[in-house]
Amino acid sequence: MAFDWHFHPFLFLFITFTLQFSLTSSVSESESLIRLKKSFTNAGAISSWLPGSVPCNKQAHWRGVVCFNGIVTGLHLENMGLSGAIDVDALANMQGLRSVSFAYNYFTGTIPALNRLGYLKAVYLRGNQFSGEIPSDFFLKMKSLKKVWFSDNNFSGGIPSSLAELSRLSELHLENNQFSGTIPSIDQPTLMSFNVSNNKLDGEITPNLARFNSSSFRGNDGLCGEKIGKGCELQGSSEPPTDVGVDANMMVSDNKRNSVAMTVAGLVTLAVLLVSIIAVVIFRMRRRGKDFDAIEHRSTGDAAALEAQVSLSTRPKEMEVAKKMGSGRKGSNNGRGVVGELVFVNNEKSVFGLPDLMKASAEVLGNGVLGSSYKTQMANGVVVVVKRMREMNTLSKSQFNAEIRKLGRLHHPHILTPLAFHYQPDEKLLIYDFVPKGSLLYLLHGDRGPSHDELSWSVRLKIVQGIAKGLGYLHTELAPSNLPHGNLKSSNVFLSNDNEPLLSEFGLSPLISPPLLAQALFGYEAPEAAEFGVSPKSDVYCLGIIILEILSGKLPSQYLNNARGGTDVVRWVESAISDGRETDFLDPEIESSKNSRCQKQLLGIGAACVKRNPEQRLDITQAIQLIQEIELEDGDCAGRTTQVLPSLRDGYADAS
Repeated sequence: MAFDWHFHPFLFLFITFTLQFSLTSSVSESESLIRLKKSFTNAGAISSWLPGSVPCNKQAHWRGVVCFNGIVTGLHLENMGLSGAIDVDALANMQGLRSVSFAYNYFTGTIPALNRLGYLKAVYLRGNQFSGEIPSDFFLKMKSLKKVWFSDNNFSGGIPSSLAELSRLSELHLENNQFSGTIPSIDQPTLMSFNVSNNKLDGEITPNLARFNSSSFRGNDGLCGEKIGKGCELQGSSEPPTDVGVDANMMVSDNKRNSVAMTVAGLVTLAVLLVSIIAVVIFRMRRRGKDFDAIEHRSTGDAAALEAQVSLSTRPKEMEVAKKMGSGRKGSNNGRGVVGELVFVNNEKSVFGLPDLMKASAEVLGNGVLGSSYKTQMANGVVVVVKRMREMNTLSKSQFNAEIRKLGRLHHPHILTPLAFHYQPDEKLLIYDFVPKGSLLYLLHGDRGPSHDELSWSVRLKIVQGIAKGLGYLHTELAPSNLPHGNLKSSNVFLSNDNEPLLSEFGLSPLISPPLLAQALFGYEAPEAAEFGVSPKSDVYCLGIIILEILSGKLPSQYLNNARGGTDVVRWVESAISDGRETDFLDPEIESSKNSRCQKQLLGIGAACVKRNPEQRLDITQAIQLIQEIELEDGDCAGRTTQVLPSLRDGYADAS
């Protein structure tokens, strides 16, 4: 007891000191933020910032202030109508501050001296009217900085070279400014989101930045490089002629040489003109195609290969495969069994046979690991997609027949069932209905016409819900399979004229040679696949990737074999949730305050579907239920706020 009596005073003093320090810190932060508020004009949006109160009080929390354990760690003051100045001196003593956002306000003038806050991890100034040059050494002392969003301002001059010194940089957005000059050598391996579009930049796009989508560079007429399909021509120096004496003989010789030179120049000009005409003709021929390359080519693992498929299809070609298959006999139109050596498994279009395919015009849609795809239009007007499969040699003819017939018996509004097949020991043909509108991949990333404009928030939600319904049906009907779909990605989701999604290329895993499964099917990209194999949760992972792709409008790097190009949407969503920056993840084309609750709800579902640990991942039933609970009334969000993902932000928290 004597020990207790001596110990308690020290304990009392310790507790008193701790509380006093916390109170002093809060008071200091309160005074600093009130000083910051005074530097603003039109500060009505932060009227909750009152002298004498505490910013991190749970009962009267200050708007736009992010706290952790009673300490201010972030200021998120976006879209509050603020203007005036930003008093950086007021923030200098807030040692816990890690993230500041003044996005979408009305601040003007040169960039505020936020580089004095060397402990910041994220700075968001997008959507203001800042102007002038940013000093090249601006970022030298900001060693912790990960995220820089200066887009949609009027900054000019060169991009600061000190950005290359930020070893932790993960997001850099400078689009829609007036930056000029070349792009600095920014090659941090941590960089996962990058955009410098719509500036005045010039020079070559360096290989270290070529992993990003070409849209990250568009709107800069002076940029060149293979990434944007524009060669970098070296400008030869023209030296002035030296003044030398000439006699009559030399003048005659020079005249002859000049005549020869003029003749050669004329021939070269003519050749260039002919080449240009041919190039224009070829270009226009390529533009005639209406079909997006829906069968993307993962074997290359190269962003350029995928981007080439986010374009219109090219030249009509004869399908040599049809000639190889033999002539066959004309089939009947009864819709069953063997019709011209095609085995029909679906009654919808059994009005043609293999000879009809041989005579039909065909366009190459794509080439992938498993084979090639063609759009084929026959003389009777029927249009189908023919997939020529080379790597389906695992099963015998009877086994192959049974598997395809099983798929042919599936019927659901959101799946695209095969129509027919043709079997040869070393090659197979799978016939599918043709969907004119194209794939989700094309409409999101390749098309900028009316079809893309239709992809509003309500349409995107409708697409996600349809995908979930179709996937749920497959998981019910193909329940014995470890991978009911197996290849779910945006290139295998087609859209009807009213934007109803149709899932394609499902249930093929039993047909594919085992050594090629991991290369051919996207389901094997799930993090657990390499060590533990695939499961129905692998399909859930693929569903999550599509949800994040639809919400962000970004091409996922997960679709690419070696992650060159695209955006790592998994890392990005983890980062966005941990920083409370979910709205930054959303495609600006759908971002809306009236729907933000539903959009964040769907974002949380997508994040829960791509958890690295499959045990922590949603199962398909949970995912479908949560997706269907998101409802719209008259185009506005009316979803129920079901708190089913309470640990998302905690799980992604970035310790300060």
